[in-house]
Amino acid sequence: LEIPATRSPAPSAPRASRAPTWNMEIRFRAPRITLQQRITFTERLVLLLETGVSLFEALKAMQHQPESPLLASIIESIADTVSEGKSFSFALGKHPEMFSSTYVSLVGAAEEGGFLPQVLAQLHKMDEKNSQLSSNIKAALSYPLFLIGFSVLVVGFVLVFIFPKFEALFASIRDQLPATTLFLMAMSGLLRNHWLVLGVGCGACTWAAHRWISSVRGRLALDRAKMRLPVIRDIFTQIYLSQTLSVLGLSLSSGVPITVALKASQGVVRNVFFAGFLEDLKQHVNEGRGIAVGFNRSELVPPLVQQMITTGEQTGNLGMVMTRVAEFYERELTRRITAMSKAIEPIMLIVMGIVVGLIVVSLILPIFKLSRAIH
Repeated sequence: LEIPATRSPAPSAPRASRAPTWNMEIRFRAPRITLQQRITFTERLVLLLETGVSLFEALKAMQHQPESPLLASIIESIADTVSEGKSFSFALGKHPEMFSSTYVSLVGAAEEGGFLPQVLAQLHKMDEKNSQLSSNIKAALSYPLFLIGFSVLVVGFVLVFIFPKFEALFASIRDQLPATTLFLMAMSGLLRNHWLVLGVGCGACTWAAHRWISSVRGRLALDRAKMRLPVIRDIFTQIYLSQTLSVLGLSLSSGVPITVALKASQGVVRNVFFAGFLEDLKQHVNEGRGIAVGFNRSELVPPLVQQMITTGEQTGNLGMVMTRVAEFYERELTRRITAMSKAIEPIMLIVMGIVVGLIVVSLILPIFKLSRAIH
């Protein structure tokens, strides 16, 4: 939210009687195009093209359908560019906020080969799969994250509102209080007396972490961690292989040359180390050694996938094999994330029980000591 203020004196008023007036201009951040909106755009365009409507007429017909004004303006811009004689892929490339480089590259190859509706239909299917995979992962992780957030809120409430009521009561036996009670009382005082400093500190740490992750060094460290940490490595490798093989399988099944397919796949995965693997694949293909050689020499690819890629290249069914492997990894990744979330849930419940029990014991033990002292 930006509110620039400018002074603009009235031009007709005399110099002595000019009074400054303030013009307030409020500008909100532009809304973003979602994956679901791109899915809807592709689906409608495929339907119109398959019924025999020309590309320009299909774009003009879709211009007034979207509920989003931003999407309508993007479709209008694409239609105007196509009407000027430019290619459809060139028009899409002018809007990277909606169409990725992979999407544009595959559309460009489809235009040259004359199979645009087929590739658009496959792109729509691939986007739907990615959306479903993302939804499955979010659903699997939502409950553990809810438990963590709820635990933090409960502990914060007890420390801020419950513990202060017992401070005066425990003052007479402070030397006899358990270590856990003293620690929780200190945490309670810290939260109540220095909440502003703690809030500013947390905000500053969050901002610094975001800046570091956004930097080149931070992205390198994050990409390295994704490829080296034991459990995280397997999960992200499955994600990257699924995305890469989906694009390669779609491209090869649609008749896109292998070199163009590899170029399109490089824009899918945003990991420096996995991008090196894709660059090696491209180099092997350019040298005429085939794509299976690059898969067989990489430590990121499981042996089963290496064998299937080799077989697919030898039999001439590489596109179909890659698509099947990508679908297998999508199902395996969903199953694995779901299993991990189910394993985390009881662990989180145990941790919550321990924390709540520790707080209750820290309150009850001093009360027992007070009662014995009174008797």
